Amino acid sequence: MLTTQLKYLSQSERIRKHALWGVSILFLFFGFYNNLWRVAEQQWFKNHQRGTESLIIGRMVKSRQDSIFSAGGLTGSGTEKKAQGDWINSDWIVEQYAAYQNMGAFPNYWVYKSQPGGQGIIFSFLDRLIPLSPKIKLGFFYVLTALLSAIALTYIIGWFYEEFGLLAATFVLGSAVLSYWLTGFGKNLWWCLWAFYLPMIFVLSFLKRHRVAENRQFIRFGILIFIAVSVKCFINGYEYITTTLVMMMTPCIYYAVLDKWSTQHCLKCSLAAITGSGIAIFLSLIMLCFQIGAVKGGFMDGVAHVIYSFGRRTYGEAGDFPEKYAASLRAGTMDVVITYLYGVFLDLNNYLSIKNTFVSNVLLKIRYYYLIILFTVMSALLFWRSHKETLSDRRQSHIALVCATWFSILAPLSWFVIFKSHSYIHTHMSFLLWQMPFTFFGFAVFGSAIDAEV
Repeated sequence: MLTTQLKYLSQSERIRKHALWGVSILFLFFGFYNNLWRVAEQQWFKNHQRGTESLIIGRMVKSRQDSIFSAGGLTGSGTEKKAQGDWINSDWIVEQYAAYQNMGAFPNYWVYKSQPGGQGIIFSFLDRLIPLSPKIKLGFFYVLTALLSAIALTYIIGWFYEEFGLLAATFVLGSAVLSYWLTGFGKNLWWCLWAFYLPMIFVLSFLKRHRVAENRQFIRFGILIFIAVSVKCFINGYEYITTTLVMMMTPCIYYAVLDKWSTQHCLKCSLAAITGSGIAIFLSLIMLCFQIGAVKGGFMDGVAHVIYSFGRRTYGEAGDFPEKYAASLRAGTMDVVITYLYGVFLDLNNYLSIKNTFVSNVLLKIRYYYLIILFTVMSALLFWRSHKETLSDRRQSHIALVCATWFSILAPLSWFVIFKSHSYIHTHMSFLLWQMPFTFFGFAVFGSAIDAEV
């Protein structure tokens, strides 16, 4: 029987673990790369977030045309006319890909100023280093991004395997493979899905290896978080940053309950995490302001843009912004949250052909609030069964899992509430946040509850 931490794995257990890793990476990679499991509608999969990705393509064209750090290294688009606001229309999106694949150049370059664009810089370096045609290189970039996303999620799935066994890990893997939203984002060059999970992976790895509290470990912990959050901010900026930070702290809740941390230990851990992530975000914002200043003329132009963007995405006064943002700024927070509760996790209509409207719209569309109800029932069941278990380690790990699961729901909710205006507008993408990492922990609870019964 598995203990809460497998320090030494037998040969057969090592084989099972490696087999799980192999299966997980393959299943996730092919789902992310070409929607092999037909989780998403194929046309949606092909075009999803192509507009944001075109900014990476535009950056590579600009880097090839001038230099990698031209225009402050920011992502952007090359168009004949100035883009309206931060965005470009569908015709201009096509032009970005055409310019890259046909070795074209831009007469103008309009930057996207709301993130550092590190992914564009990295892909620009790779574009220069790889001596192949643009079409082949673009395909390679998709493979690389899908593979990194698959490896990142597989690490998390492997952790669930070591802590709770094969059945729980299998449910988590299944939830990732069948996730409509993970499939849509898995290979996108703009989003770089793996970067969102990197801070959580760093924390999981650290806490798994350092179970005994020592003062010097808190310093190392803070430094580790600083590095992880810095990488995340550099790669894809402040997209879903509150979700990333709460997700990062979910393993802390698990190990705090599992090892019965003292109040002092909890406070030191929290202080290290807040300090490390706070410094990382602050320095990243300073860098962004300098990048914007390189284009606009001064550092304070960058500061002004950051303040403006924050207000537009949260609770700014509607009268201070263009009319197109007014509805989102006036929207009620609870209305926004309810919208996301009704989102579809998995649409079984992609596999079944049933004409009955009630069945197809209600029963076959697995919505997130269905999962919340399911996870609530299974959490109560697992918590009740944990008090009947004879092995104290297993009992405590199940209690810790339940606590971590319901803490993890704060990760998506933090964005829906704090960045209410952004969430109101971006219902074509922000359902992804339920997988960061709430559904993973929820399905681990589901698998553990069934495993306890067996």
